[in-house]
Amino acid sequence: MGGLEVVFLDVGGVLYRSERYREAVRRALRELGARFSDPDFDAEYAACRSAQSGSFRDRLARRFLGPEPDMGAVEAHAARWWRYAPDDLWPDVHPALEALAGRYRLGLIANQPSAVWGALVRDGLHGYFAVHAVSEDLGLEKPDARIFEHAMALAGVKPNRAAMVGDRLDYDVRPAKAAGMRAIWVLRGEAPDDPPAEQLAEADAAVRSLAEVAGMLERW
Repeated sequence: MGGLEVVFLDVGGVLYRSERYREAVRRALRELGARFSDPDFDAEYAACRSAQSGSFRDRLARRFLGPEPDMGAVEAHAARWWRYAPDDLWPDVHPALEALAGRYRLGLIANQPSAVWGALVRDGLHGYFAVHAVSEDLGLEKPDARIFEHAMALAGVKPNRAAMVGDRLDYDVRPAKAAGMRAIWVLRGEAPDDPPAEQLAEADAAVRSLAEVAGMLERW
């Protein structure tokens, strides 16, 4: 991809394993009175991963709390338990960021609490990212086009010179492409284990490890 300047990455699923958030939502729903078995929750979560269509938190809350759950309460309860631990960091992250940082400016576009910056500092990741668009800081969440526009404005980059790396079709790949960016789908985190061909075709490329990203960008 000639002229690529900035590569934006998601946080959950891409840099850190997504299990921490999944378990935070499970715990939040139970604290709010939901009654379900772990297999039932896991099956609904897997259905969310397969569908790649809308908020997992909202779908899980409607399934286990009823059709009109108090989403503010769900979010508040989940936030109490949603903190990345050092061992949540994927082992390929540091080598991949080193490879990318030698060629591109890096940024974050992520639906995360502001406290995520503490984990990034603790784990030595903060220095890689010149630009960060974190949802709680901005009052905007993916897939809202404005969070992508904001990130590109901060970076001073045109869409055709930017790429997005994320684990969701609905929150990363589709809105990035709609904004005129390239998009790499990372098949871990909240992505399905084995997505069908029609889903794979939506991204410019799909990878199972961040180690593949630098090479993929060089081939464009």
